Parts: sequence; structure tokens; C-alpha cells
Amino acid sequence: MLELLLTTYVFCYHFQLDDPLIQLVEDYKWINFFDFDWRLGIDGLSIGPILLTGFITTLATLAAWPVTRDSRLFHFLMLAMYSGQIGSFSSQDLLLFFIMWELELIPVYLLLSMWGGKKRLYSATKFILYTAGGSVFLLLGVLGIGLYGSNEPIFNFETSANQSYPVALEIIFYIGFFVAFAVKSPIIPLHTWLPDTHGEAHYSTCMLLAGILLKMGAYGLVRINMELLPHAHSIFSPWLVIVGTMQIIYAASTSSGQQLVSITDTGLNGAILQIISHGFLGAALFFLAGTSYDRIRLVYLDEMGGIAIPMPKIFTMFSIFSMASLALPGMSGFVSELIVFFGIITSQKYLLMPKILITFVMAIGMILTPIYSLSMSRQMFYGYKLFNAPNSYFFDSGPRELFVLISIFLPVIGIGIYPDFVLSLSVDKVEAILSNFFYR
Repeated sequence: MLELLLTTYVFCYHFQLDDPLIQLVEDYKWINFFDFDWRLGIDGLSIGPILLTGFITTLATLAAWPVTRDSRLFHFLMLAMYSGQIGSFSSQDLLLFFIMWELELIPVYLLLSMWGGKKRLYSATKFILYTAGGSVFLLLGVLGIGLYGSNEPIFNFETSANQSYPVALEIIFYIGFFVAFAVKSPIIPLHTWLPDTHGEAHYSTCMLLAGILLKMGAYGLVRINMELLPHAHSIFSPWLVIVGTMQIIYAASTSSGQQLVSITDTGLNGAILQIISHGFLGAALFFLAGTSYDRIRLVYLDEMGGIAIPMPKIFTMFSIFSMASLALPGMSGFVSELIVFFGIITSQKYLLMPKILITFVMAIGMILTPIYSLSMSRQMFYGYKLFNAPNSYFFDSGPRELFVLISIFLPVIGIGIYPDFVLSLSVDKVEAILSNFFYR
């Protein structure tokens, strides 16, 4: 809580919204032998994820209140994960970014393997194999950029952003970073670790995974692939849109997450807003799923039914956040997806027919997603299966659960009504990235 209050204070009184440059810089020599610096800083691209991380971690800590077995170690690991995530978002050194990227993996593995479900060891092992495998590509890319064109390694983000590479080499770097970030995002077919991890982890850990950890992949795509490797991104951006359209159809039948990347200021601002919006919604839905499981001890939808009668508060909040994830107007999901959509159709890079095809696929996703979500709500909350079962008395949400859910609901509705609050954080930085993209 103190960390969140301190972060909010620094944001309100020391961060300049109209300055696209790095602010609140810490730059110290760390290892002289490698010319390795401890270099941290915040700009319009990182301030949003940092505030989101502090907010979701605080609520996840409160959500972990029922954890009694080795609770001190559990909360220590959550804070260690928080440190790695903040370090990744604020790193201004490629090697330090890699170290922080790896630092947050260890707490997740321990949280999953020690406090997970029946298949926790399998899920933890699968998680660490996938993410460690992706980290190999990240390390190779970091070392390649740092060692290119110099006898001494240079890992500074600012210096690397002004560095030019042969097109073939830049494409190799781009592919390496993309694989690393695709595992973390995750992007099909590198996503298979995610269902196992979410299915076995404690729901407070799932809040951190869905709300923050998955957003690190999208952040890395913008921070490194787009900002440091603009020529390669120009080549691969049409393929990213194709991957994004595939994700829409797949995610529509499995989850509510939809993200696309386009080379326009509107599209990029929308993607950043989508990162923030989905962080709130993902954390809320996993918290609701976890608290529901604590009460009914069922995981299969066909075993449920009638939960709305004994647990009306959970039913109400589940309905609200489900509608928000379906892009209901007035909620953060609607405005973020709308801005991404306009970024795609107003882009000058794509011809009319590809735009029509993308619009058609997005429309299919908008149809399939409500079908999946509303079907889930019907199976869980309607009917009389559990209500008529013997000894079927369930406690509804208490003050702690309502506080967590209302705390998430307020920014969801706030962003939906006034998205400029979040967009103003990144708009100048996005213009700087795109100006470098087109004129470098």
C-alpha cells in the first residue's frame, strides 16, 4: 500500500505529462568490467504499466488474505515479483531489462509450485520451460544489439534507438525479440503454458499473471521491437495484423483478450490503452473465478447452475466485468478496442481489401466473444442445480471481496467515460516513437 501511495505521489507531483523524454532517471555504474549501468527511468510508455502494476499488486496482496500456509513467504514472493515487473517497465538498459525480466520468473514458479493445485508441479515446470526458452532468444537479441558495431558493449536504450543496422541483421534481431515476447504475451502457438498455469495457480497469483505479467510481452514489442528496430517492424507489421486477426478468432472462443498492433498514432495509443484496460479486467475476472471456487469447489461449468440465487453480489460483479470485457459502451474495453479498430482502418499502410477482411474478422470475434461469455454466465448463475442441491448454502461476497472488485471497477468505468486520462500519458511518447519510425 505504501509503495502504491508513493508511486502515485511521484506521478502526480514529479512526472511531466507533456515531456516525451525519460524522466526520474537513476544512472549508476554497476559493473565496470562490463560497462554495465544501473539505469532506470520512466516515460509516457512505461508510466501506465507501472501504475497498473502497483495497483493490481496491492489488490492481489489483499486477495491473498485467505492464504495461511507460509503466508510470509507467499507475500514475499509476490513483492519480489512486483520488483521484477517494475524493473522491467522502468529499465533503460537492455541487459538490466533482461535481468529484471528473468527476476520475476522465479517468484511465479515458486508461487505456482508451492501454492498451486493438484497439477502444480507440471504447470510450474511447463511455465518455466516456455518462459526460459523464450528468454534465450531475448538474451541473444540483447547481446547482439549491445555488441554490434563496437568493441565495448553498449546496452543503453537511447543509444540503441539511434543505432542503424543492416536490414537482414535487424530482421534477425526482430525475430529473436518477437519470439521472447510472443511467449510472454502469449501469442499462438506459444500460448499452451497459459491455461495450465492459470488453472493451477492461486487466484491472487492469477491476478498478477493476467493483470501484469502478460502485459510485459506487449510492452516489450513496443519498447524494443518497434522503438529500437523500426525498419524490421515496418516489414513485419502486416504479418502482426494477420496474427492479431487469428488471435481474435481464437481468443473469442477461449477468453476476452483481443489486441492488434498498427503503425499509426491512433492504433498504438489504442494498443497501450488496451494493455491497461485488459490488466484491470483480467485481474477482476480471475479474482471472481477464484472467490467463486472457494465457495462452491467446482471448476466445470456443466456441474454449476443457480449460483446467482445464493450469491447475488458475486453474480452482479461477474456480470458487470463480463460485460466490460465484451466491450460494453461506457467501459474501458469498448473505448480501447474502438481506438485500435480506428487505428487499423485509418492506416495508410494497408489497402482497402485487407482492411475490409480485418474488419470482417473483428466482427466475427465480436459475435463469438459474447456467445462464449454469456454461455458461461448462463451455466454458472442461472437454473436451480446447486440451489436445489442438499446442503447448498454458500456465503456471498464479504467486505474484502467487494472492496477489491469496486476498486477495480472504478478505473474501468473511469477510463470508459474519460479515456483521455490514460491516453494523455502516452500520446507524446507515441508521437516520438512514430517520428523515429518514419524519419530515421
